[in-house]
Amino acid sequence: MADRQLDFPTSIGTSDPTTIRLLGQDLAGDLMGRVGFGELAFWLVAGRRPGPGEVRVFETVLVALADHGFTPTAIAARLTYLSAPEALQGAIAAGLLGGGSRFLGVTEDCGRFLADTLAGLTDTPTDDAGWDAVALDAVRAARAARRLVPGLGHPVHKETDPRTPVLIAIAEQEGLRGPHLRLFEAIGRVHPQVLGRTLPLNGAGVCGAALADLGLPIDLLRGFALLARTAGLLGHLAEERRRPLGMDIYQTVDRNARYVPDDAD
Repeated sequence: MADRQLDFPTSIGTSDPTTIRLLGQDLAGDLMGRVGFGELAFWLVAGRRPGPGEVRVFETVLVALADHGFTPTAIAARLTYLSAPEALQGAIAAGLLGGGSRFLGVTEDCGRFLADTLAGLTDTPTDDAGWDAVALDAVRAARAARRLVPGLGHPVHKETDPRTPVLIAIAEQEGLRGPHLRLFEAIGRVHPQVLGRTLPLNGAGVCGAALADLGLPIDLLRGFALLARTAGLLGHLAEERRRPLGMDIYQTVDRNARYVPDDAD
């Protein structure tokens, strides 16, 4: 029996003893020093080279999501580094594993909520009133199903998340303020009618809307949030080396722990 010829097709990258090919380009001759990391990340996922405006919006998203202080993801990374300083990758991984429905994952959750709502439309609204009507139906449906509307509210920014208006303005400048962002803005206008209170449109949510308007796969939006936060976590670990806080965080909790039986009132 003849050996079957093995074939593993890929549009990402290959290499041989003298060259490296990435996205159909010569890595050393065509990309290094010519393509920024944000542009390359977009290209790798989308399978097409983004235009300058798309790069600007995309990199604005990465900057917006890079860090937000001592979030659970940053604390997890620092404490893991405290426990295993020889495994930098473990500390970064610990921080990334905390990207879920409350932190970082909102980027994808919001993009999916908006995309699902838009998929149910027969006509795209042409003015704010039309978008408000669509948003009102979406918020009411979420409320009836006892589901949160992703992208609303923030544990720190109670009135306005400072990232949100900036990203919307940049998308507008680049002609990339598309249906996902417009629907997200409309949710910000109409949700008080349903929820009875006003919540800010948060930065993770607006990033999801902007990424969806760039045509990036909804199922991968959380990956871009994790890509951005990796830089922030690396910064936290660099600071942990310069100005250690992990031991203080650990000891503060440990020294103030108090035993309470499960059946205590």
